[in-house]
Amino acid sequence: MKPLIRLLIVALGIVVILQSTPSLDSRPLESQVPTVGVEKAAAQATEKPKGPPPLVVDKSAPLLLDEPAEADKTNPQATAAVDADMAACFVCHANFKTESLAQGHAKAKMGCIDCHGKSYAHRNDENNTTPPEKMYARDQIDYACRQCHPSHDVPAAKVVVLALQRGLSQTDPKAILCTDCHGHHRLAQRTVRWDKKTGKLLPRVK
Repeated sequence: MKPLIRLLIVALGIVVILQSTPSLDSRPLESQVPTVGVEKAAAQATEKPKGPPPLVVDKSAPLLLDEPAEADKTNPQATAAVDADMAACFVCHANFKTESLAQGHAKAKMGCIDCHGKSYAHRNDENNTTPPEKMYARDQIDYACRQCHPSHDVPAAKVVVLALQRGLSQTDPKAILCTDCHGHHRLAQRTVRWDKKTGKLLPRVK
């Protein structure tokens, strides 16, 4: 078979195939989109957004941060620390929040900064190597307390009785300090120590 005849047969086959297939819709694409879907989308676009559901307060949930409970709002002991604005100190020294000496002073609007200074460098030191502005060595404690309590003078015999009642190992009235009886103003565990007179960082005790 000659190549020309073969070419004619192939061309004839293509014409037959094209005539047997259904014609494509010549309308623009926009007109081929179902109108029902367009109308539904337009209706949804005009609806007001529903937004998040209304806030529901669960009164049985735990309180956040330092929010006082209802029962504590009338209890001066529970709110005294907040009144004296010692929140910045309690970030690290939370154990003093309920300590009796701190609470007693807080009720009189006396906070940590009244005795230890504002101590911004100490507060901002995440390495905990900067001392507070004011610290009190053992021989300075009574003098510091008397700056605000000049008339507090307990007879020696009563000091000994109170020391024995509290189980103190020291019973010499001259050696007992205000803080031995008033409060437990000590850190239970120390990882950093300073010389309280010079502020110098002391080596760690192994």
